Amino acid sequence: MKTSILSGAAALAVMSGPVLAEDLTVFGPWLGPDQLNVEAVLEGFEAATGHTVSYVGSDSFEQQIRIDAEAGSAPNIAIFPQPGLAAELAKGGFLTPLADGTGDWISENYAAGQSWVDLGTFAGPDGAKDLFGFFYKVDVKSLVWYLPENFEDAGYEVPTTMEELKALTDQIVADGETPWCIGLGSGGATGWPATDWVEDLMLRTQSPADYDAWVSNGLKFNDPKVVAAIEEFGAFARNEDYVAGGAGAVATTDFRDSPKGMFDAPPQCYMHRQASFIPSFFPEGTIVGEDADFFYFPAYADKDLGTPVLGAGTVWAITKENQAAHDLIAYFQDPASHEIWMARQGFLTPHKGVDASKFSDPTLRKMNEILLGATTFRFDASDLMPGGVGAGAFWTGMVDYAGGKPAQQVADEIQASWDALK
Repeated sequence: MKTSILSGAAALAVMSGPVLAEDLTVFGPWLGPDQLNVEAVLEGFEAATGHTVSYVGSDSFEQQIRIDAEAGSAPNIAIFPQPGLAAELAKGGFLTPLADGTGDWISENYAAGQSWVDLGTFAGPDGAKDLFGFFYKVDVKSLVWYLPENFEDAGYEVPTTMEELKALTDQIVADGETPWCIGLGSGGATGWPATDWVEDLMLRTQSPADYDAWVSNGLKFNDPKVVAAIEEFGAFARNEDYVAGGAGAVATTDFRDSPKGMFDAPPQCYMHRQASFIPSFFPEGTIVGEDADFFYFPAYADKDLGTPVLGAGTVWAITKENQAAHDLIAYFQDPASHEIWMARQGFLTPHKGVDASKFSDPTLRKMNEILLGATTFRFDASDLMPGGVGAGAFWTGMVDYAGGKPAQQVADEIQASWDALK
């Protein structure tokens, strides 16, 4: 069954009442503080509709949702950290398409709206594509971190284009300093920080269609377009003058330690490209927005590719249909459903209708401005690729590349690993 979409708070009011009230089960990856946050949102939904919601979180979500779906014991709503897993369940017939009109609403009301429609659209068991997923709670990766005091002391300005960022990089070198801190170390996951660099640079050098084709291997990993993006990363990471410790230190420096050089006196580096979580590894007592700040990893002024943003997020899908499940998806169209979590912690949204003053944290408000300024949003490519590639050959290949192996050879080897999985 595919229901018609309800619209806004007025439609939600119609849903409420004991006759229509239903029990709704929601299963997701969040425990701890984020569980309390999502439960606050679901309590808002209960108040608006009269439905009763039960949320269960698990750090084994990915494994458990497969088991539950195949056993016929799935929750009404599942919250997927990666759209790839949702796509697999849609193909297996375990997801219900969202209500008619949901895609149109997303396209009109989310920044880079069509990107979100595309990310939530999967093939069903018959191969026909439909909208199965609604993104709610997003993360941004296209950020460059810096210390405003360091910039002010040196007379540097925040760059707004990639050309300006490269000019600033050269200026810092000319001043006898080192522009970048880059570290790829992460234990068994060593190499992943470089994949984020390459993904961001793919979005800044190639079209969104090329990025999507790369994710699906329609555009081969050893295509010249991909090799060029890898070499763009190398222009930063393999230049002895650009990186703290020299190019040889990139592969061996732990990503958690790599930004600390910005805080040395004098600074060992001035910039660090990393996602929104990295302040967790800044020196204790660092105040983001004062001691440390960030700017958008900029796009090229001379390329007509808009302002792409790389990130991640959770996609909500119906795994056991009832009216309450459709009503919850409709509830997420109301700005109030986003503002509940905005007033807490750890939440970004592409919803253009929210009141930005509701953010409890000015840092999150600023990150959200970057998200709302996106003309294209794309999910972390390595998370969408087969595990043996995205969390395997791509990681190790980037370590090899940072160590001096030619980009074409690295790309050929990654493509060979992908071919071996087919």
